[in-house]
Amino acid sequence: MTQALHIGLIGDYQPEVKAHQAIPRALALAGADLGVAVEPVWLATPRLEGDVEELLAGFDALWAVPATPYDSMEGALNAIRYAREQRLPFLGTCGGFQHAIIEFARNVLLLSEADHAETNPDGSALIIATLSCSLVEVERGVRLLPGTRIAAMFGKTETVEGYHCNYGLNPAYQVQLEQAGMKISGFDTAGDPRTFELAGHPFFFGTLFQPERSAFKGVAHPLIRAFLKAAKASQEPSDNKQQPDKTRINKIRSKPRAV
Repeated sequence: MTQALHIGLIGDYQPEVKAHQAIPRALALAGADLGVAVEPVWLATPRLEGDVEELLAGFDALWAVPATPYDSMEGALNAIRYAREQRLPFLGTCGGFQHAIIEFARNVLLLSEADHAETNPDGSALIIATLSCSLVEVERGVRLLPGTRIAAMFGKTETVEGYHCNYGLNPAYQVQLEQAGMKISGFDTAGDPRTFELAGHPFFFGTLFQPERSAFKGVAHPLIRAFLKAAKASQEPSDNKQQPDKTRINKIRSKPRAV
């Protein structure tokens, strides 16, 4: 019998947030499509401050979820860094996309002042800036670059996706990010960055749009399906991979909530 996939959700659960309602459903839909059980676990960001290795070692993948500012940016960035450095499958959507870029800028580009306009509007290096046009509760076309991994997952180079955000990548930093290995792989019709993928990592992707919203239509999203396939692959035993500790995961699992 296939072992259930343990997916850590980096974020502070809010029952009224549509993305938080959608994510467990989206995981269940993609899991059913793949024939695997999925057990999502909410990871409140203040719990991720400091050393996160023991807390996160048992997860098969991590998803940095929408609804920011996070209660602890430090906690969110710590967990994202863990996924990047430990080569654990990672997906960041909306606010998760934004914070994955900040983490990469701070720890790979060594741009220590990299910051977010939402929480530090007067920052000296706002790698996440206010969008010129709000994307709250809208759907927009996205062009995926041919030959990218994300285009292969979609099986096409154009898609229409839903958003709920006011912040995105500051294009002034795009060249620096790409030179360091973070490929901007999808753009809106105006040419603004909307997706990234990390070279050399088994699965490290971010989207400014919210693919989880496909769950409201009862559809398994191709990116989430690919995310779970990568999580399943990460379960394969290896000499340097710590195997899931179900007891520890059960201890940190949030109390059941209606979503």
